[in-house]
Amino acid sequence: MSPSLSSLTIVSPHLDDAVFSCGTLLERTPGATVVTVFAGTPRDAPLTDWDRQCGFASAQAAMQARRTEDAKALAMLGASPVWLDLLDAQYGGAYRPEDIEQHLAPCLDRRRGGMVAVPLGLFHSDHQVVHEACLRLHAGHPELEWLCYEDALYRRLPGLLQDRLASLLRSGWRLTPVIAPTSASGAKARAVRAYASQLRAFGEGGYEDTDLPERLWRLERHDIG
Repeated sequence: MSPSLSSLTIVSPHLDDAVFSCGTLLERTPGATVVTVFAGTPRDAPLTDWDRQCGFASAQAAMQARRTEDAKALAMLGASPVWLDLLDAQYGGAYRPEDIEQHLAPCLDRRRGGMVAVPLGLFHSDHQVVHEACLRLHAGHPELEWLCYEDALYRRLPGLLQDRLASLLRSGWRLTPVIAPTSASGAKARAVRAYASQLRAFGEGGYEDTDLPERLWRLERHDIG
C-alpha cells in the first residue's frame, strides 16, 4: 500500500534529515512543509569538531549556512521550511520528549488532514527524542495519516531497524511497510548536494545511503492484550 499523496508535513531532527531520508517523497508531494526541530542558532557555543570539519569558524556561522542550504534544497523539491529554535545536542541542547512535543504541537494543530512523516529515531540522541515526542503527539491527531521514515545514514547500521520495530511492537505500535514513491528525475540528488557543508564532513561515500530507495512505515496503535 502506498501513502496517499495529499498534503504532507515531515518532522526533521536536523537541517538535512528530511531531504536525506524523504527527498523523493517531498518531490512527489508538492507544497509539503518540513519542520526542523533542532534549527536554533547558539549564541556562545564553542566550535565543535563537526562544524570544524564542515569548514566553519563558529557555531553561529554553521547554523546560518545550514539554514540557507536547507531553504535552497527544499525549494528544489517544492517544499517550505519551518525552523524551530531548539539547539541540537552538539551545542548542549538537552530536551525531554515532552519538551519537543510542546514545540511541535502547534505545527500539527494547524493541520486538518493529510500525512505527517516522522523519524524512526534509529540512532543519535536528537533523532531518538524527536521520535519519542512524535509518538506522544500521535493520539491527539487521529485525522492525520502517520508515517515513519527510516533515518538515512543510520538505517543500514546492523540491527538498529529490527530493534526499533520490535521495541515499538512491544510498546503497542504496529508499523506496516508502505510503497514509497520512486524518482527518475534526479531532483533528490540535486537537493542532497545543496547541503554542501554537511557533505564535506561526510566525505566521499559517506552519504551514499541517500541514493537508495526510501522506506516508509504506516504508524498505528494496536491492542497488545
